[in-house]
Amino acid sequence: MVIHQTSYRSGIGLCDLSQHFALLAELLEGKSVDLKIVEKEDLPYELEWFNDLDFWGQYERIEQASKAEFEKDFEKPHRVKDFFIQKKDGTKVGILRVFALVPSMQDVFGLEIGYSLLAEERGKGYCTEAVNILLDFLFLSSTVFRIQAHADVRNKASQRVLEKTGFQKEGTIRKGYFARGERRDSFIYSILRDEWKEPRILEDPSQL
Repeated sequence: MVIHQTSYRSGIGLCDLSQHFALLAELLEGKSVDLKIVEKEDLPYELEWFNDLDFWGQYERIEQASKAEFEKDFEKPHRVKDFFIQKKDGTKVGILRVFALVPSMQDVFGLEIGYSLLAEERGKGYCTEAVNILLDFLFLSSTVFRIQAHADVRNKASQRVLEKTGFQKEGTIRKGYFARGERRDSFIYSILRDEWKEPRILEDPSQL
């Protein structure tokens, strides 16, 4: 994957991430799971999950979208960039997403990630590995200095994923989001480039 080597060595800025993701055609390979960027032809599959309340679980907002709305959003240059989390046989088990906190000021505010797995695939370490893969990719291929994530204060599984992958808990956002009929508290976590230090999964230079 020569494009990764070129991008890493030139130190692309966050403003270039959309183009960088668009050029990522190959898998980001891990030990048990891989990350595959969601392409336009994958949208019907992803939309089915997006509209499935059970997929996102009890801690996420209830959202629904039509096919037209989903496709229109996909074309936005600053939209969320989604990856399928998939097993080695290609079976898709979840979604991992990354987005700029403030698209026009990405170098100031950094990036945020979020994730969800099929209920039957949780608790197997797939999400932890997927987050490590994405952290390696983002820190190696861009100049991003800070990546953050939120977890509902009751979502112990999500908190464990973040803590295992090196995120630090910064504090509590009180009643910061609305889900399932109530205002909810969430913990905010972040990891800085200096805390990440070195690749955990993507150690093969051919993948960078």
